[in-house]
Amino acid sequence: MRYAFRSLAGVFPALALLLPFALPAAPARASMEVVAFGDSGYAPGTIVIKTSERRLYLMIGGGQAERFPVGVGKAGKRWSGFKRIERKMLHPDWAPPSEVKHDIPGIPDFIKGGTAANPLGVAALVMTGGDYAIHGTNRPQSVGGFVSYGCIRMLNGDIAQLFPQVSVGTPVYVEP
Repeated sequence: MRYAFRSLAGVFPALALLLPFALPAAPARASMEVVAFGDSGYAPGTIVIKTSERRLYLMIGGGQAERFPVGVGKAGKRWSGFKRIERKMLHPDWAPPSEVKHDIPGIPDFIKGGTAANPLGVAALVMTGGDYAIHGTNRPQSVGGFVSYGCIRMLNGDIAQLFPQVSVGTPVYVEP
């Protein structure tokens, strides 16, 4: 499945009436915690997503990691493997892939970034291949569940905190 992370202004002018999200100036740190991470094989700056735990770990070194709750792929949509961060986007636009359009026929073909209707939230870290991203969400209650089509959902405050710590090229390991 290929997500279209693009920027096309004016496709749905009515969406401009929706209130935009803003990248928080001082993101909430409540859901992130520094924890011991037993696998010392990961270099600092590496992202490890443990799907079964529904947690994302950003390795900080010294056997420690920042841990964030995430929403992950629902049954039949989960995946594991290695990717890298390919692009970083603030307030990304979103075009639902055909699979989402099939499941939700009434969804618009394009949703402007920064609008309340945009499911990518305040930021996205697009992984190699362009199929999946680590992104915020307009549905915070979905974080912690098996809910997505393969993307990794974070609370908007959490992705805002993670975003500046991650560079293009950052390795991402997704474990079952």
